[in-house]
Amino acid sequence: MELEHIVPWGRSYDEYVAMFSLESPERCGAFLGCGDGPAAFNAVLTAQGGHVVSVDPLYRWGRAPIAERIRDTAPTLMRQVEACQDQFEWNQIASPDALRQTRLHSMDIFLADYEAGRRAGRYVTAALPHLPFPPGHFDQVLCSHVLFTYSAQLDFTFHLAALRAMARAGRELRVFPLVTLKGELSPHLEAARRALGSEGMDSELCPVSYRFQRGATHMLRVFPPPR
Repeated sequence: MELEHIVPWGRSYDEYVAMFSLESPERCGAFLGCGDGPAAFNAVLTAQGGHVVSVDPLYRWGRAPIAERIRDTAPTLMRQVEACQDQFEWNQIASPDALRQTRLHSMDIFLADYEAGRRAGRYVTAALPHLPFPPGHFDQVLCSHVLFTYSAQLDFTFHLAALRAMARAGRELRVFPLVTLKGELSPHLEAARRALGSEGMDSELCPVSYRFQRGATHMLRVFPPPR
């Protein structure tokens, strides 16, 4: 994967808290964020005394190339958002301009933390479904806007392999959202839950307070069997 094919778009710490219904994350043990990209969650939680590792193919590049790619792609992303505003709820995020400010501010927080975080091992170059961690290494694993979002681009086999890998790495897995880019419930969701259930992993769909993409109102929680 080359950097010119990546469209970085980082979400804020507050969005992560709402998307995954996290209460006092700094006291929730060790987090693994899968596909975090240039999100602010790692930087802010670390500053609050929490423990988090983020994995993403983006982290193979240094700060300057990532910053340049953000600068180049942000206007295109915002034009796409403005062209299909009816696909979003403009309540918690009031307008496209507020969205732009929120995203750019979040990515600035990430960029300010990135090089120090890489040196500390908090930003790890890896891509689902291959995670370089031992079983049960984390208390909670989070995955935002990768699985289910790209159901048309990533097939069921990939989804199941990624869910297994993330569940293996932690004591609990949370995935949001459960709808595709078109706002439709992912066709992979229930089949994946059945497959995980046959392997001894319980799962549930839980409502969340976060509202932006229409139809994205729930997260998936997966509970691996005790080790």
